[in-house]
Amino acid sequence: MYKKTVFAISVCLLSIAGVAQTSDITGVLQEIESNNKELQAYADLMESRQLALVSGNNLPDPVASAYYMPWGDHPGGSYTEFEITQSFEFPTVYGTRRDLIAKQKGQMAIEYDMLRQDVLLPAKKYLLEVIYLNKRMAVEEMRSQKARQVYDQVQELFDKEQVGILEVNKAKIAWMQEHFKVDQIENERENLLLLLKNMNGGNDVTFVQPAMAEDLNLDALDSIWEHRQAVDPALKKLKQQEVIALQQIELSKTKALPNLTAGFNYQGVSGVNYSGVYGGLSIPLWSSKNTVKAAEAHYLYQQSYSDVQLLQVYAEFRKQYNAYQILLRKFLEYQDTLGNLSSDALLLQSYELGEISFMDYYIELQFYRQAYDAMLEMENQLHQLNAEILKHQL
Repeated sequence: MYKKTVFAISVCLLSIAGVAQTSDITGVLQEIESNNKELQAYADLMESRQLALVSGNNLPDPVASAYYMPWGDHPGGSYTEFEITQSFEFPTVYGTRRDLIAKQKGQMAIEYDMLRQDVLLPAKKYLLEVIYLNKRMAVEEMRSQKARQVYDQVQELFDKEQVGILEVNKAKIAWMQEHFKVDQIENERENLLLLLKNMNGGNDVTFVQPAMAEDLNLDALDSIWEHRQAVDPALKKLKQQEVIALQQIELSKTKALPNLTAGFNYQGVSGVNYSGVYGGLSIPLWSSKNTVKAAEAHYLYQQSYSDVQLLQVYAEFRKQYNAYQILLRKFLEYQDTLGNLSSDALLLQSYELGEISFMDYYIELQFYRQAYDAMLEMENQLHQLNAEILKHQL
C-alpha cells in the first residue's frame, strides 16, 4: 500500500494547493519585482534617458551681442549697436519630435517590461523547483522512515540469529542512502531560496507551498499565440520599432523646412538711434539631402526585421508547445499506471514472509521508486516548460 498511499497523499496535496499556489507564487513575484535591484537601477536609468530625450526638443539658447565703437575717424559720436536673437526650427518640427519622443518613451517602457520578464521568469522557475523539491522531500522522508523500519526488522532478525550480518549491513546502507537523499534535497532547496533572496534585494523569501497545481492542460496553441502577440513585450517592441521608424520619416520631412531666427536690434550714433525687429531663415539646400530617403529605407528594414523575428519566435513557441503536449501525455500515462499499483506493499509483504531475500526486495523496490521519481521529474519539467510558454503572462 506504500506506493498507493504516497500517490494518494500527493493528489490530496495537489487538490488542496491548486488555488493557493497561484496567489502564493504571484505574491512572491510581486515582492521580487518591488525589491529587485536590477529593476530599480533600470527604472532610474529609464528616467534619465527619458529626460534626455525631452531636453533634445528644447529651443536653442538666445544670443545677445553688442558693439561699442568709440575709436576711428568720424565726425559724430561713438557708434553703439545691441542685438538679441532667438533661433528655432520650423514650428512643426517640435510637434513631430514631441510625438517621436513619446513613442521612444513607450519603447523604453516596453524594454522595462522585457527586463521584468527576464527577472521574474527565473524567479518563477526557482519557485516551481522549490515546490518540486518539497514534494520530493515528503516522498523521501517517507522512504527514509520505511527504510529505517526495514532496518530495525532486519536487526531484530539478526538478534534472533535468523539472518546474517550481511543482511543487516545491506539494510543499514539502504536506510543511510535514503536519509542522505533527504539532506541533499534540503541543501538544494536552501540554495534555491538563497538565489530567490538575492533576486529579492537581499530580503528573505517565505515560500512553503508543498505541491503544484493539478491542472496541467494548456489552452489551444492559436489562442495562446494570439494573446501573446497582444501582450508580449518582446513582440510589442518589434511593432513599436516600426512605429518609431515611421515617425522618424515624418520628422525628416519637417526638418527639411527652413530654420527661423527672430530678434531685436538697436543702433545709435551721434545722438541718433534706430531700433527694430530682426528676422532670418535658413535655406535648406544641403543639410536635409537624402535624410528622408534614409528614414524610409530604415522603416522598410524595420518591417522586414519584424517579420523575420516574428516567424522565429512563433517557430520556437510551436516547438515548445508540441514538446509540452508530448511530455504531458507521457506524464499522464505514468500517473495513471503508478496510481493503481501497490508494489511497495506487495514487495514488503513478500520479504516479511521470507519469499524473497532483502537484496531482491531492495532491487525490485528501486525499480518502482525510480519510475515514481521519473513521474515527479516529468511533472516538474511540465511546470518549467509551462512557465516558458506562458512567460508573456508575467
